[in-house]
Amino acid sequence: MNPVKSTTRKAAQKSAKGLTAEERAALKERIKEEKAEREGKMAESAALEAIAAMPEPDRSMAKRIHEIVKASAPTLSPKTWYGMPAYANKDGKVVCFFTAASKFNSRYATFGFNDDANLDEGAMWPTSFALKELTAAAEKEIAALVKKAVS
Repeated sequence: MNPVKSTTRKAAQKSAKGLTAEERAALKERIKEEKAEREGKMAESAALEAIAAMPEPDRSMAKRIHEIVKASAPTLSPKTWYGMPAYANKDGKVVCFFTAASKFNSRYATFGFNDDANLDEGAMWPTSFALKELTAAAEKEIAALVKKAVS
């Protein structure tokens, strides 16, 4: 047995069981957010700061999604969630969120919904959507989904 291969395999297995650097960073962001929430800090300003810090094209998509969500569901409150912009109901529960492609070195950004969203349709329905760009059709669909999510 080759000891180099064995050591490499063990290291790979260990890292597979743990969190990636990106996941650890997201958890640290979440801890900061919870502290800010307890201290009553402005959640929308944190969301806008998170958007402004994103590289393009994530920043443009996140800005536009922010506008769409605010217009489609004014009852939702912008905040950050794991360092990304999210939108919470009156109980503070995240209904929908945007995840930049750059956050986890992914090939696409994501717009998703949590279980507090009223999207139930039959036995199975989508809760997350991959975004490479925001077209007029995609914007229209996002607006409709957000409206449905808060209905």
